Amino acid sequence: MMRRLAGPLLIGLLGCAVLIGLGIWQVQRLAWKEALLAEIAAKLAAPAGGLPPPGAVAADPDAWRYTPVRVAGRTTGEDVLVISGMKGVGPGYQVIAAFATDGGRRILIDRGFLPEALRGRPRPPVALELAGNIHWPREADGYTPEPDLANRLWFARDVAGIAAFLNTEPLLVVAAEPGGDAQAIEPVPLGTDGIPNDHLQYAITWFSLAVVWAGMTGWWLWRIRRQGS
Repeated sequence: MMRRLAGPLLIGLLGCAVLIGLGIWQVQRLAWKEALLAEIAAKLAAPAGGLPPPGAVAADPDAWRYTPVRVAGRTTGEDVLVISGMKGVGPGYQVIAAFATDGGRRILIDRGFLPEALRGRPRPPVALELAGNIHWPREADGYTPEPDLANRLWFARDVAGIAAFLNTEPLLVVAAEPGGDAQAIEPVPLGTDGIPNDHLQYAITWFSLAVVWAGMTGWWLWRIRRQGS
């Protein structure tokens, strides 16, 4: 009898150990993600400063991501549209504009969301004094379609590619407060709300599966014992 029970019992113990291990790993990931979100929130809320030196962000994007800055200058009338959407509004675009600062630099400004119906509205140069955060989105990958350069249409916020196209520094500031004529563009400030944190649900799932596995193992052992008797 013990030989017949040994195999199922071993399978049951190994399965429970694996599932519990995965649950513990997700709990550890949860703690890591919560610490990361807290760090990002603190960085977003820090006092705004000036722009970093030219080339600094491209050299180390992670060090500068979410850094608050305040800049003044003018849009140049040159921009690209990145396909996007907004809950409650519908499809539209993120407007990434070339921006000439009062200090003589050309950078990129993510001015915010423009509904699809307003795509053709003119966006001439306008003076802005805005607060925002430096960003280097990781949206483009090998599956991202090539941009439609003729129509200035992009499918991801590719900082390096858009900067080369608009002849600016590879430095993107996401506007939080436009400080001037918004031209019907709604700012979409950076925040932690859009960063997924599903590790608690994953942990609960793995621990629940461990309980189910243990229950099925117990039922299997009971069946074997019953058949043997």
